[in-house]
Amino acid sequence: MFEKKQTDVYALGQHIAMSAHKARRVIDQIRGRSYEETLMILELMPYRACYPIFKLVYSAAANASYILGSNEANLIISKAEVNEGTPVKKLKPRARGRSYPIKRPTCHITIIVKDTSLPEYVRKNFLEWSKKPKWKNKYTDVMYHDMYSNGGVWDKK
Repeated sequence: MFEKKQTDVYALGQHIAMSAHKARRVIDQIRGRSYEETLMILELMPYRACYPIFKLVYSAAANASYILGSNEANLIISKAEVNEGTPVKKLKPRARGRSYPIKRPTCHITIIVKDTSLPEYVRKNFLEWSKKPKWKNKYTDVMYHDMYSNGGVWDKK
């Protein structure tokens, strides 16, 4: 009787105004690293994508400390992915009164951090597991409730 325990937490950034290719260049460098090492790498890299990714990694660590109660020293970046978002469409005026469409790319970034100090599987307490009802019959519950609420007398309506 083992139960899978939650050991990973995520942070999601949507509609970030940059192309997915430029964000993937940074994400590939931090995937699989520890939290503290990731922060140092992101502070020292010269790319524009580092700042939003830095904020997401920081947010994921804050989520992990709030939800799991984990220490930041035990966190690793287990999964990091970048997907393309919907482009922002604008119109630019051109010659002779024409308009020219401009598409600015956006991306969605997901950072998943995992706590290495927590066990992934936890043994369930057998007594608590056996006490839980496997199913509930709502008709018998109502019948017993009616029977005992009227002092044991069946009320036919």
